[in-house]
Amino acid sequence: MSETKQKNEKKWTAPEGSWASDEGTRKSMQGNKSRDTKPELRVRSLLHRQGLRYRVCQRPEKTIRRTADIVFRKAKIAVNIDGCFWHRCPAHYKEPTRNRDYWRTKIEINHSRDNETDHLLSQFGWTVLRFWEHENPETVAKTIQEELHKSKAGRS
Repeated sequence: MSETKQKNEKKWTAPEGSWASDEGTRKSMQGNKSRDTKPELRVRSLLHRQGLRYRVCQRPEKTIRRTADIVFRKAKIAVNIDGCFWHRCPAHYKEPTRNRDYWRTKIEINHSRDNETDHLLSQFGWTVLRFWEHENPETVAKTIQEELHKSKAGRS
């Protein structure tokens, strides 16, 4: 192997405290969005076109350090559109082959946190709606609209 090729193939070392197995994985994970994902934007656009107004990426309850993707404060409806990988979708989740123990723990913590959040918000009188990123945006928006309608009917 030539000397220049050896210089270009330096072994990658993760920054201290990094969980990444390689540089490509690290860059990929750093590029993941926590808000304004394509599925969220599609649903929000449909809701907005229907004249509905909402808060984005907000804490439904100030005392609970958790946010929802879409929040309807007056109706007390919190909506989350969960990623299939990050939230362990039963239809699409595939366990990674590398760093399996790290990811198994990480995904389990996310799943447990989702359940705890739903429970806590329910105790405060919130309706929590969870959808998967792969669900049809029109169907998701329709379900949200129906829940808003029920909420308004119950307050009359």
